[in-house]
Amino acid sequence: MKLYLPKLSLCQFLIAVLMCLNVAQADSWDFSKGSWVDLSHAYDENTLYWPTAAGFSKTTDFEGHTDGGWYYTAYSISTAEHGGTHLDAPIHFHEGGQTSDQLPLERLLAPAVVIDVTQQAAADADYLISVGDIKAWESTNGLLPDGAIVLFRTGFATRWPDAASYLGTAERGAIAVPKLHFPGLSAEAAKFLAEQRKPAAVGLDTASIDHGQSADFMAHRILFAKNIPAFENVGDMSALPATGS
Repeated sequence: MKLYLPKLSLCQFLIAVLMCLNVAQADSWDFSKGSWVDLSHAYDENTLYWPTAAGFSKTTDFEGHTDGGWYYTAYSISTAEHGGTHLDAPIHFHEGGQTSDQLPLERLLAPAVVIDVTQQAAADADYLISVGDIKAWESTNGLLPDGAIVLFRTGFATRWPDAASYLGTAERGAIAVPKLHFPGLSAEAAKFLAEQRKPAAVGLDTASIDHGQSADFMAHRILFAKNIPAFENVGDMSALPATGS
């Protein structure tokens, strides 16, 4: 089955494509230069979802030639919120938090930085991204700029769509949740970002900004209380620079 639709919508992942530009200010971006990097995974029968969520389905409403003689296609799709490359709005884990349509667009389209923790994640599938990882990036690149989208690259995007490798288990349903193993943000790192830095949003190339074994989802709770949204299941970031996107 193939889905002849755009991979994602505005509310799912507005920054699916990022312009890699070496510019100082967003208002000086020249979109005729640089290269485009697609950070989305395709939506189809192989799309990975949270184990307790319904998967992707597509039905054909019409495909063929009409009575008028022209060719025409129309489809209906169904998908849970938390599958594929998507946006977590703050209301997901914070009562009264902003919904997708309430998020300021500058939180969704902004300068981006990439903090690489691929070596740590390769050694430990349950790796918790630390304040030290953020400060190590800052020691080389300077303080995280205000209003930047902070992307954490664990390398897990290259495991997509192998559920056992990407999620830690290919099982479905509630019994699979305790078997999830993938990296995520530590509560301390989330608190550091929320209280000592001013990110527009955060993103990870894993199924959740909290690690697979999380039972309290503190990264979600801390960031969303400050209306900082998150992108999950981000695609391969290897073509992005540490700064300048």
